[in-house]
Amino acid sequence: MSTLQSMIEKHIKKLVHPLKEDEELLAALKVKLTKKELKLLKAWAEEIPAKEVMLKLNLNEERYTELSAKLIKKLNQEKIKQAICR
Repeated sequence: MSTLQSMIEKHIKKLVHPLKEDEELLAALKVKLTKKELKLLKAWAEEIPAKEVMLKLNLNEERYTELSAKLIKKLNQEKIKQAICR
């Protein structure tokens, strides 16, 4: 299992079906998430420290927190779950 898959599973509260394979998963995420949200998710999967992510994405701490919360909320929406699961 890829680190991206495991990171998504970590943030989704209830996952009924397994996630798609990496290429399909990434394609679905590109459609459903903003570029910054996708970059943030990838950074989490690569275990990049928050300070480095904030610098890389040009975010202050407040905006980083907001973006993180928004991303987790999106990952838990049924439409997105359907798009990223097999």
